[in-house]
Amino acid sequence: MSKMIKGHSARSNLTEWLSYLESIHKVEIELGLTRIAAVAAKLHIDFTTSTVITVAGTNGKGTTCAFLENAFLAQNLTCAVYSSPHIERFNERLRINRSEVADEALVSAFEAIESTRGDISLTYYEYTTLAAFLVLMAEQPDVIILEVGLGGRLDATNIVAADVAVVTTIDLDHQAYLGDTREAIGFEKAGIMRANKMAVIGDINPPQSLITHANSIGVKAYFRQQNFSVEVSNSNWRWSSSKNQFSDLITCKIPQDNVATAIMVLELLADKLKLSLNTDFLNQLITETKVPGRMEKFSLACDVILDVGHNPQAARYLAEQLQQLNYPKVHAVLGMLTDKDITNTVAPLLPEVSHWYIGTLNVPRGRQANNIVEATQIDTVKVNCFDNVSQAFKMAQQNAKATDLILVFGSFFTVAEIRRLLV
Repeated sequence: MSKMIKGHSARSNLTEWLSYLESIHKVEIELGLTRIAAVAAKLHIDFTTSTVITVAGTNGKGTTCAFLENAFLAQNLTCAVYSSPHIERFNERLRINRSEVADEALVSAFEAIESTRGDISLTYYEYTTLAAFLVLMAEQPDVIILEVGLGGRLDATNIVAADVAVVTTIDLDHQAYLGDTREAIGFEKAGIMRANKMAVIGDINPPQSLITHANSIGVKAYFRQQNFSVEVSNSNWRWSSSKNQFSDLITCKIPQDNVATAIMVLELLADKLKLSLNTDFLNQLITETKVPGRMEKFSLACDVILDVGHNPQAARYLAEQLQQLNYPKVHAVLGMLTDKDITNTVAPLLPEVSHWYIGTLNVPRGRQANNIVEATQIDTVKVNCFDNVSQAFKMAQQNAKATDLILVFGSFFTVAEIRRLLV
């Protein structure tokens, strides 16, 4: 990750650059490809030497990317993953062969963009995405995995035409930008597909808008339940397609649905990348694949699970996991952003949580703790509010018994703040 030539700038380090990028565009989120595409053309962004996979979806993107990454690396391919947001360090957003990108490579890329963009204004996300692309062009890994930041059609990553487009799940989130129905959101996710290219759709019940778009542009689409399926038997499960069947797959540490979707991607690329797929190999990947902040477990005085889930679909999955784990009591530490569906995110967990510890997220979009309570049906007898989620977590630790569970969820910001206390 050191092939780029380091330049000179008044902003001499990564911290200074990131602060600068936060100040140069008038709004935090402004969807659209016009600005970034114009600068990308000037920078001659080109990934033709790599196989590119773009992963979109309401939930499950990070874990799907991680499973694919582990598979390619295990078969001696070089692999890069670009994702957002990060939990602790900005450098987490780009890793090549599991190593986070170095500050120097990012600074060099920022300098190149700044000297090229002219009067074109870029958002923080557009600017940092272009920087990642410059690093990737220099490194030329065998496989590049791009996790879509928001939606798909108008996300900055979509200036790149992927060899395989992946849509994990489709549900309600970011409605202010993507629409307030699954049909509207499905159309936005479908925008990452390309004519005559392959696509894998992991959602068991995809919106008609996605199916229609795939058909209209001639995508080679592979749908869950139609082209690949999962059958659970006792503690093991089986993955099947018209070409392969992998039986006796073991219990996953990440959502099984995302593993199933990733396996379909591996099958489609097996010939091109010379992948060898069998049950033993897949079970090895299942054993090894876990992702920070996704049902991440710590064993302290009691068990602690961190999960970045922040929308209704993610909360429903969390509720199902808690039912299976069957702890005597669950103490939930929660912090959320104002633009999230707080009411319907909390609702699935109400029957599973014994006591709530709600903290204010001290970021620009952070929701006040007492406002979270007002937006939900949480029994006020079961809740305490705090100025921040760290205080909330410490109180949960004081109250939880050794056999109990502390669940921390609601936002990447929530998990990041608590994870710093644990790692």
